[in-house]
Amino acid sequence: MPEPRAIRGRGALSNPDNRFEATAREAFDDGWDSLTEDIAPLRTELIREASRSALTYNDSPDLGFDRSLNPYRGCEHGCVYCFARPSHAYLGFSPGLDFEAKLLFKPDMPAILARELSRPGYVPRTVTLGANTDPYQPIERGLRLSRALLEVLERFGHPVSIVTKGAGVLRDRDILARMAARNLVRVYLSVTTLDAKLARAMEPRAATPAKRLHAVAALREVGIPVAVLAAPMIPGLNDAELERILEAARDHGAASAGYVLLRLPHELRELFGEWLARHHPQRAARVLALVRQTRGGALYDARFGQRQSGTGEWAGLLAQRFALAIRRLGLDRREDHAPLSTAHFDRRAMDRQMSLL
Repeated sequence: MPEPRAIRGRGALSNPDNRFEATAREAFDDGWDSLTEDIAPLRTELIREASRSALTYNDSPDLGFDRSLNPYRGCEHGCVYCFARPSHAYLGFSPGLDFEAKLLFKPDMPAILARELSRPGYVPRTVTLGANTDPYQPIERGLRLSRALLEVLERFGHPVSIVTKGAGVLRDRDILARMAARNLVRVYLSVTTLDAKLARAMEPRAATPAKRLHAVAALREVGIPVAVLAAPMIPGLNDAELERILEAARDHGAASAGYVLLRLPHELRELFGEWLARHHPQRAARVLALVRQTRGGALYDARFGQRQSGTGEWAGLLAQRFALAIRRLGLDRREDHAPLSTAHFDRRAMDRQMSLL
């Protein structure tokens, strides 16, 4: 069987079967060279999804938030390492190429969010926009759902943290600057590597590392607090860049930083292994061996308290390097981790808005 080939603009090399399906598919050579023909470009398909609710709640001890907003499912950025890929199987799709090309969007989510925030028993706490898939992936440019959600949050005076690797967050600087003046927002920009070639292969439709760093500086210029996430750190592939990423973050105005170790749940193990074999065949065995060192001999350990940072000597060394670097660079200031404000929250905002219509 020929090895999977890269598709221009896509991260995954294949479309593995949905783990919840009773049947499986297998490619075979029919004698007509069908497995070696040129692969047609993969078009992005947008699928409208009706929302039952806007806020998603969690009680995970590994996360620093208990609620999130995810206007999109699937992500066109195509990051081959994305921990959210296996969630596409719950929708009946493959976590591989389907995750990048079959994108669900929720146009009614802003209106539902307004209703949820206006309920008498609602207690405000910081909500994370983009906890699963990126709120500023390319389709946001046309759909503008993330902006619509921010407009609702601003109207209610509700705090929000944003996690993205999309430079498109700059389109919403006007809203974010007003919210920042009331201590209602913090932006976390993910920078995986400073190597543009590596980024193009790993994150084919995400903003370049240079554009992400430019976004850090541009947000900071208008008073919006920004942190940089060196995430994910992949043993033997980009981990040597950790300090350089943090230095670049400091130089562009980031106030704080974090990191996350590579996670490979479910189908992601196969997808990432294929990608390594295709793009870095000489390193593949070494990278996977190091990943196993951080996960107790397996490629993934789902236990709470260990999923984000791993265990073992290599993971411990990475944690030490990160701690030393942020202290040296001044990225560990406690005031930059202070909670966002809930003092401005006003559930009557929806009533006032309706009275204007």
